[in-house]
Amino acid sequence: MARKYSRKASGDVERVMKKRKAGTLRSGRSKKKVTSRKQAIAIGLSEARAKGRKVPKKTAKKRKTAKKAAKKRKSSNKR
Repeated sequence: MARKYSRKASGDVERVMKKRKAGTLRSGRSKKKVTSRKQAIAIGLSEARAKGRKVPKKTAKKRKTAKKAAKKRKSSNKR
C-alpha cells in the first residue's frame, strides 16, 4: 500500500515540532507563539504542501449554512 505522507513531509513536521518545543515557532501574520501541538502539525503540513511534498489535501470543515440554522431555530420555536 502506498504511503500517505512522504518522508520529506514528515521531516518538515518533525522540524516544526522541535521549533514548537523550543518555543520559537510563530504563526501567520500576527507572529503569535504557537503552543498547541495540533496547530504546530498543521503548520508543518502546510509548509510541506507549499514545497510540493506528498501530503493529502486539506479536509474542509463542515459549517452550518445560514439557511439550515434558521430552519433549525424555526423548528425549535414550535415546541
